Amino acid sequence: MLAFLIKRTANAIFVMLSVSFIAFMIFRFVGDPVELMLNEQATQAQRDALRAKLGLDDPFIVQFTTFVKNAAQGDFGISFRNQQDVLAMIAERFPATFELVIAATLISLIVGIPLGVITAIHRQRWYAETLQFTSIIGISLPSFVVGIGLILIFSVWLGWFPAFGRGETVDLGWWSTGLLTSSGRMSIILPALSLSLFQITLVMRLVRAEMLEVLRTDFIKFARARGIPARAIHFRHALRNCLMPVVTMTAMQIGGLIAFALVTETVFQWPGMGLLFIQAVTFVDVPIMAGYLCIVALIFVTLNALVDITYAVIDPRLRGADK
Repeated sequence: MLAFLIKRTANAIFVMLSVSFIAFMIFRFVGDPVELMLNEQATQAQRDALRAKLGLDDPFIVQFTTFVKNAAQGDFGISFRNQQDVLAMIAERFPATFELVIAATLISLIVGIPLGVITAIHRQRWYAETLQFTSIIGISLPSFVVGIGLILIFSVWLGWFPAFGRGETVDLGWWSTGLLTSSGRMSIILPALSLSLFQITLVMRLVRAEMLEVLRTDFIKFARARGIPARAIHFRHALRNCLMPVVTMTAMQIGGLIAFALVTETVFQWPGMGLLFIQAVTFVDVPIMAGYLCIVALIFVTLNALVDITYAVIDPRLRGADK
């Protein structure tokens, strides 16, 4: 087990170093930080002094080592545009993104699992085939198209939900939440639905495939021979054996939702990390771009490592699977 943990830790460190290198190269090739931070009236002496302060005169390896050392301590520098600490700005936006991702994940499970069960149990019925066909459409539509469609229908035509923003928020220490206010709860519904559509399709198809496999096993045949009601067989016996892959996939997809929520946040002007990143790209705010990449990569790596370790604890055979 110790060797397994060491190997997974080494893999995680390698991935983070790779992402850090990509983020560092952004600093070198996306504009000159000195020109972006100073105005046009700055003298050459001021430019040289700032360049020396930022360490831009140092050799490449020294600059990269300094960047990795500072990033490991949570120091991604100062925003070129806002002149604020990058980590503080990302931390301020993180609660909005996290709540959106959690809401989208819950919606995908609440909707996707029953739909998967229905399409597996009644796979020859017309409504099961309709759901299967609809899921193909849902998984093919881009997120921004889904978001614009939801805004058009539920905000413009029906006027049921707000079209943009997070609504009223409440501060709980350093954490801000909109789930404790009515406007905040109404505001999160449309972006969460838009973000969860792809996830709903994945959950539904995974549950359907697992259910069809479990329903063919001997213990399900034995349960039917004993006269156990069909509802109990489907939901108490079969579904329980399908949930482990669903939970694993959902945990691994949380990182993906955080990373790709930027499209949804842009469409709905949701004040999260994704919208902050898009604004940083627009204004070539390199420190925020680099900090966002590193933090999202850290979330990915952490979640994948936790899933791998959990599997290794549950099934000891997996500890030596990579030998």
